[in-house]
Amino acid sequence: MTVTDAGAADDIMIEVENVWKIFGANAAEAMDAVNNEGLSKAEVLERFNAVVGVADVSFNVKRGEIFCVMGLSGSGKSTLVRHFNRLLDPSDGHIRIEGVDVTQLQDKALREFRNNKIGMCFQNFALLPHRSVLDNVAMPLEIRNTSKNERLAKAAEILKIVELDAWGNKFAHELSGGMQQRVGLARALAANPDVLLMDEPFSALDPLIRSQLQDEFMKLSKILKKTTIFITHDLDEAVKVGDRIAIMRDGRIVQIGTAEEIVMNPADDYVADFVAGISRLKVVRAHGVMRPIDEYVTEFGNIPDDAPRVEEDETLSVLIQMAIDADAPIVVRDSGAEVGVITRRDILQTVIEGTEVS
Repeated sequence: MTVTDAGAADDIMIEVENVWKIFGANAAEAMDAVNNEGLSKAEVLERFNAVVGVADVSFNVKRGEIFCVMGLSGSGKSTLVRHFNRLLDPSDGHIRIEGVDVTQLQDKALREFRNNKIGMCFQNFALLPHRSVLDNVAMPLEIRNTSKNERLAKAAEILKIVELDAWGNKFAHELSGGMQQRVGLARALAANPDVLLMDEPFSALDPLIRSQLQDEFMKLSKILKKTTIFITHDLDEAVKVGDRIAIMRDGRIVQIGTAEEIVMNPADDYVADFVAGISRLKVVRAHGVMRPIDEYVTEFGNIPDDAPRVEEDETLSVLIQMAIDADAPIVVRDSGAEVGVITRRDILQTVIEGTEVS
């Protein structure tokens, strides 16, 4: 099964179409057999001694969206992200960024595309120890042959955005892990790329620092509006950071959706087990709990005049407090129009369904 998603053509920044990656000396033969015979991952391994890393992955990413790809170790998420800048070449399929098929670019065009369109932030920071913080951040502009004064000025500007402007003359070993990761992010942003690739950028950090950097990254994203592919193995991080989430298993994407859609309507038992421990209080929104107004009126009669009103994106935690404070049902609005009603029973049912942990 291929998992895709819809979006207006002029709003799409990245298109991933039926991408495969097979590793091994017989990868080409294995790919042919997959296309012609529909072999499974296990059959590819048995017949060709080849490993399927990514299997028939398709999705679109909207302009300015933070698209989280998550899964356990070995799911294929880090393998997938390395195809966007061709650190890995796909065995089959296409990746288009603003209409340019990255899989078809040759050496010089690929280098220029990487340099101008894509920034990458690694898990291990990858800072050069012999360069100052400022020089590390300026490095992508140096590769572009930008003049020294201009690239240092740009680097200083980015360091100010990540609140490290006082540390430009220091070296990497003089900074904490969280500060080094912010330098890595600043370097990825220095060349003003259209697409940002982030491969588990915060996973090596302590929980408190990690949470702080997640918050800072989300603030930066609102300011800079970069289209971001964010790789993580942590569902809590994906829920917090991502506009949408793709869950991978065995090289395939099994579900794509918002955190609320995935938590409320898991595609299969694997996803259901994955999200079972996630609190619904800040994930589920009013529009996911409400029933249509006509349905409410048919069952209970007219809506009381003193019924509280909320917008459709209000969180479940707020709805619970409102249900405690008022006896009346809660009316849900969308752009001023009343579109649904939530009763205490609806809220309780949502909470109960979200408490079962396998």
